[in-house]
Amino acid sequence: MTTITFTQADFMAMLPVWVLTVTGCLLMLVNMTPRRAGSNVSALITLIGLAVAGWSFGTLCDTTKPMFNEMYVVDRFSSFFGILFVSIAGISVLLSWDYLKRTALEQGEYYALIAFSTLGMIFMAAANDLMMIFLGLELMSIALYILAGFRKNRFESNEAALKYFLLGAFATGFLLYGMALIYGTTGTTNLSQIGNYLNGSPITSTPLFVIGSLLLLVGFAFKVSLVPFHMWTPDAYEGAPTTATAFMSAGAKAAGFAGLLRVGMGALPGVMPDWTQLLTVLAILTMTIGNVTAILQSNLKRMLAYSSIAHAGYILLGVIAGGTDGYAAVLFYLAVYSVMNLGAFGIVSLMGQGTDERVRVQDLAGVGFRRPWMGVAMAVFMLGLAGIPPTAGFLGKFYLFRAALAEGHLTLVIIAVLNSVIAVYYYLRPVVVMYMTQPDGESLEISPAIPATIALVSLVVLTFALGVSPTALADAAVHSILAVFH
Repeated sequence: MTTITFTQADFMAMLPVWVLTVTGCLLMLVNMTPRRAGSNVSALITLIGLAVAGWSFGTLCDTTKPMFNEMYVVDRFSSFFGILFVSIAGISVLLSWDYLKRTALEQGEYYALIAFSTLGMIFMAAANDLMMIFLGLELMSIALYILAGFRKNRFESNEAALKYFLLGAFATGFLLYGMALIYGTTGTTNLSQIGNYLNGSPITSTPLFVIGSLLLLVGFAFKVSLVPFHMWTPDAYEGAPTTATAFMSAGAKAAGFAGLLRVGMGALPGVMPDWTQLLTVLAILTMTIGNVTAILQSNLKRMLAYSSIAHAGYILLGVIAGGTDGYAAVLFYLAVYSVMNLGAFGIVSLMGQGTDERVRVQDLAGVGFRRPWMGVAMAVFMLGLAGIPPTAGFLGKFYLFRAALAEGHLTLVIIAVLNSVIAVYYYLRPVVVMYMTQPDGESLEISPAIPATIALVSLVVLTFALGVSPTALADAAVHSILAVFH
């Protein structure tokens, strides 16, 4: 029987996990107590918990410490993603602050679900064991299923939650079966031990192991919305509350790639090159179908959903390239993509009055002149997602394309560049509508909110700052990857 000792240093290394666990439980208890209408207690508790967790991750950046029989690892990689996840959650809370009150969705469980989902994301990034990845994936996913259906009185929200849950459970079956086959082949679920066992071993070519690793890939492909495992994404994004969509679009994608990189770098480094052709096909299909379908959308949330699918295809270029540069480009892109996508959905969350939401592209008509700050912010996020300089989106794509070119994937990069050109059309369409089109009916009502405004201003500044001065983030991404490759 293995004995696990727990020191004060171990406690500090796990502090972000303790903080978020306590925050989630406290939020559920607070929701049971009587409070006046419009109380901000739940939002404040969530922000404080996320801030403390973020600070804790900042203090752990130079720490490398395996925990719980090496199932959980504290290192630069987990700290990088931990800071990213709590930042995404914090921005989502600011966007939700007034949105939940306006749409009559204000319940403490909402913030508790964000806290627990963030905790699951952290487990995925810090996992050094297949079972820990599964635990984190389910903790994150179950909370997201509930968030997707949080508007209980709306059919589209119920439909989004049901589709997301059913397809998510189906994908989880693939993931678990793949893990079982890998365990049956190697005799362990520890990622480091699997990697050592497979090093130079002919067992990687056995049907049992090949099928297991492919099933594992299918599970991750669902979470990051790779074609053809993207079917849930448009409906889930459209039906969920807009601020929940913002959180899920950035957080779930980053967590999915964090888990994929952990498995790829820790357990399957010798297998990843064999996946090149398969991943190349997936990347091409994902970019092309995502971008082409986005052109046809008149609903902003569905357009951004297909955009999210296309960006998963771009990120695959870094996974295909591999090595420090390729994987570091993935981390950099996930961070800047999260900034721009949160901003785009944040703008959408302000559109409408009361429980009425306005999410058509045409609803933006004339907004650029009637609400100049909102028009400028939306234009910045759209240009950033399109990859136009001097925004962070341009540098994100530049790093990905450069890493893929360095490994000789010229054709793939050309296809990615062509897809980026296609994407410019639908990203510029909201900008054109805002500044060059008159409303065809009633003018769009905007629900300004101070917390959401603070979040959006911060995101606009980051979009430019990371595009002009990316050194700190790029260096952090490289050091995070080197921590795993040591």
